[in-house]
Amino acid sequence: MATHAHHHHEHHGHDLADAAQKALTAAGEQWTDMRADIFSVLATFDKPASAYDIADLVSQKRGKRVAPNSVYRILDLFVANNLASRVESANAYLANAHPGCLHDCIFLICDSCGSATHIDDDSLTRNVRKAAEAAGFNAVRPVVEVRGTCADCD
Repeated sequence: MATHAHHHHEHHGHDLADAAQKALTAAGEQWTDMRADIFSVLATFDKPASAYDIADLVSQKRGKRVAPNSVYRILDLFVANNLASRVESANAYLANAHPGCLHDCIFLICDSCGSATHIDDDSLTRNVRKAAEAAGFNAVRPVVEVRGTCADCD
């Protein structure tokens, strides 16, 4: 289903956190304890997670309340640095399993179970960017969301 000209290395667990830390510090940002905790919690979700869900779990982990607005700021930093993707229609986030690889976002979102599958199809997103350009629009970060029912729920 994914179409791209290179091979992805899908990171998981501690390897994913290490890849995220390397990507963020390479971008000139600090990998703080709070950022590490938020990324660690985000990476545990197999469905898009809201900032409130993440704040609750980080608060439990830290033993003190973490405000959702603080989580939002860090999630925005993660999205800007390709460590996470934002599912726009759900205002929720997924950890990027290959933070060193930049693609526009294409999500397949199940209306039944809430899962979101990220796929890469560079030819599709290239055409979206071309269409935007032809309309005189500068597409900064195209996001394509396809809603329907996943194979498990169908």
